[in-house]
Amino acid sequence: MKRYILSLAAFTLSLCIQAFTVVIDAGHGGKDAGAVGRSAKEKDINLAVALELGKLIEKNHPEIKVIYTRKTDVFVELNERANIANKAKADLFISVHTNSTAAKVGPQGTETYTLGMHRAADNLAVAKRENSVITLESNYEERYEGFDPSSSESYIIFELMQDKFMEQSVELARNIQQEFKQTGKRIDKGVHQAGFLVLRATSMPSILVELGYVNNPTEEQYLKSQAGRQTLARCIYNGFAKYKKSYKK
Repeated sequence: MKRYILSLAAFTLSLCIQAFTVVIDAGHGGKDAGAVGRSAKEKDINLAVALELGKLIEKNHPEIKVIYTRKTDVFVELNERANIANKAKADLFISVHTNSTAAKVGPQGTETYTLGMHRAADNLAVAKRENSVITLESNYEERYEGFDPSSSESYIIFELMQDKFMEQSVELARNIQQEFKQTGKRIDKGVHQAGFLVLRATSMPSILVELGYVNNPTEEQYLKSQAGRQTLARCIYNGFAKYKKSYKK
């Protein structure tokens, strides 16, 4: 009887303790190629780095539950990406992307975003490009309540939002950028805030990483290489591990 009570108590405790859950979001996919370079597509780069990141977390932290918004080349709507994280009651949301510019040859460097203000024109431009994916969704005007990804006025609402997870999100973003600079030897373009729809809809600390510029020939080759992708995934993982350590405290 005593053994039964102890077993029941242990089972009840296991139900009460929810494993730390990370949702890894490989941006774009399927009919949405994202940014395109001379020979590389953003959707493929994002997926490769996202899967590598998940492997590192699962290998080094078997107690952590890893969920992917996609593991293959499929199109997933922005709202659904956030829904996956919210339904899982995730503790963290990491969205992996690759940058580009309107110029023929882009700059170099990595940057990490949290949800927030858009006072810098460059930040707004990145948000507009990433959010434009919703135009591939059916009935997007109604589903996103009239949000126009190309209109600066649509982003005013973000100025009024209060992100209660901002402190944690910024901490993680800073950790990752530090790793990009020190471990990955990448050009550090810093931590920024912008109005990404995929971050707005999540109910946990969330970040969006821009791995580099696919329209820069040098960075494109790096982003295409297995060594480059593994290094970028390792940098994100190291930043996450540091964040997780402070989270436990």
